[in-house]
Amino acid sequence: MSTAYFGLPETVIFCKHCVISNQRPNSTVEFKHTPSEKKATIGFDEEGVCDACRYHEVKEKQIDWEKRERALIELLDKHRRNDGGYDIVVPGSGGKDSAYTAHVLKYKYGMNPLTVTWAPHKYTEIGWKNFENWMHVGGLDNILFTPNGRLHRYLTRQAFLNLLHPFQPFIVGQRIIGPLMAAKFGVKLVMYGENQAEYGNNTDENYTPTMDRKFFSVGKSTEMILGGKSIKDIIAEGQFTLNDFAPYIPPSADYLESKGVEVHYLGYYLKWDPQECYYYAVDNTGFQSNSERTEGTYSKYSSIDDKIDMFHYYTTLIKFGIGRATYDAAQEIRNGKITREEGVHLVHKYDQEFPQKYFKEFLDYIDISEEEFFSTVDKFRSPHLWECRDGKWSLRHQVS
Repeated sequence: MSTAYFGLPETVIFCKHCVISNQRPNSTVEFKHTPSEKKATIGFDEEGVCDACRYHEVKEKQIDWEKRERALIELLDKHRRNDGGYDIVVPGSGGKDSAYTAHVLKYKYGMNPLTVTWAPHKYTEIGWKNFENWMHVGGLDNILFTPNGRLHRYLTRQAFLNLLHPFQPFIVGQRIIGPLMAAKFGVKLVMYGENQAEYGNNTDENYTPTMDRKFFSVGKSTEMILGGKSIKDIIAEGQFTLNDFAPYIPPSADYLESKGVEVHYLGYYLKWDPQECYYYAVDNTGFQSNSERTEGTYSKYSSIDDKIDMFHYYTTLIKFGIGRATYDAAQEIRNGKITREEGVHLVHKYDQEFPQKYFKEFLDYIDISEEEFFSTVDKFRSPHLWECRDGKWSLRHQVS
């Protein structure tokens, strides 16, 4: 009988180029997720190199980026307006990636973007400051959308308890907000930053500029799974109505098509480098890194706006043996910022660090006790990844 949960490969392999393992899931949005469910993971070739590293080679050697930029300009010219109306929607939080995306579209390519933000669960101080600077220093318009707080806390709690994925409701809303607002404002072009396929999601998506329309095909809305429960079952509990779920239900592909809405990735057209986005955002939008490194990793400037964010990465460590330092080091190795040897050292030093700083606030937010937190976490530890000796958990396999 398999000892691997989530349909993960029982044999753990680490990429020979970066530090990612074959346990990395190839999707960031999960509508359903149970320990017995088959789950696709990042691919590896016969030489032991992951799909993300192989695609980086394609970026470096095979893509004509000047041709891609000309295609971007043609796309923007098709949607450009001269009547004062918005002609492109840029979803984001004002972090380095969305700050770069919106600013470069406005000031280099002459578009009139409307930025839209699905609010974090709980803003960090630096996150709120960067969000304000996005508009006040970067010179951009924004709509901040905050969903029903009672429902969002409930869904986050359920997602943690049932899926060990507290970020699931946020990720769903984050991906919906762009096309949803575009349709409401009569804007036909939505531009996200990089495609997560660059980092190991379905890498076939790297070769198309648009978001996979399957995301907008969830079937009957009441059957949609959020936090491990169907909307219908949550409504039956009596606390919420179908109307409360409006921000979480994706607009259908047919609806977006009828509105002429296209959802693109800027990373398809411009060579994406997270560190260069950071430098650009600092220079042009007043973006600031944190005063201290983020728990679980060595960086100070990536995903720093939400107090819940570090628990998302902690839960990926528990489920897949991959923490935040692994994700950060893998992409920095590919981009030539650090060596693999340095990456391995950073993973060993920080990947399993517990996010203590906002722990009490997280427990309060989802209304669980510390004991319930750890008992839930331990239920999701796959036996092929973790072993417990003398009451202490340790990973069976680590990158070397």
